[in-house]
Amino acid sequence: MSKALAFAALHVAGDPLILYNAWDVGSARAVAGAGAKAIATGSWSVAAAQGFDDGEAFPLELALAGAARISGAVSLPVTIDFEGGYAVEPEDVAANIARLAATGAVGCNFEDQVVGENSLHPIPVQVSRIAAARVGAGVDFFINARTDIFLQAAQDTHDKAMVDAAIKRASAYAAAGASGFFAPGLADAKLIARLCDAVELPVNIMAFPGVPSTSALADAGVSRISYGPGPYRSAMKSIETDAQAVFAWR
Repeated sequence: MSKALAFAALHVAGDPLILYNAWDVGSARAVAGAGAKAIATGSWSVAAAQGFDDGEAFPLELALAGAARISGAVSLPVTIDFEGGYAVEPEDVAANIARLAATGAVGCNFEDQVVGENSLHPIPVQVSRIAAARVGAGVDFFINARTDIFLQAAQDTHDKAMVDAAIKRASAYAAAGASGFFAPGLADAKLIARLCDAVELPVNIMAFPGVPSTSALADAGVSRISYGPGPYRSAMKSIETDAQAVFAWR
């Protein structure tokens, strides 16, 4: 079995794949050493570690070089947070995803927000972009289609209608060739279960304070749990705390 197919097989509803997001070779090796089954990057963390903002401010060439370095440094499958594919037009998305697949990565996150704006690509536009990504990536590459519906709305406004809108997108994305569906920002257990029940693709939820426990997410039918920028922030806070103790020697 190829590494890409092995990665896809790790997505099991009720027994979710846990991805503690890395940002460079060092963090990827640390996560691998802790017992991870796969390595995932987070775009926010990758950018912050190099002094860039999120939202594709981190240059494409550096993103691809980083993906290649991480993929070559660990034996585990590696999936890259590739934001909006560093392009809008389908043909450009296809070319960039093909380059990403050539780094050795077996998958990526691919989001539907208009990068730099608080809006989403209309479904037909995003469908064409996902279809192009599939052509560029090849058959086995895991395209984790992300919707920013929930990130772009306050948590106390999340409701069934919003979930139904996400379900509509998930169905369209699946038909276009997506491998998984990522709904970061959604934290309500009942709404998560509603999403998982209705979506044919493996559902990915991002862990952060206020999100149900791993066991509760498993019970809801989640297939993948990722940690986004949390690990980077935790690591940087630990370094800051340690440094404060060192500098306070007097």
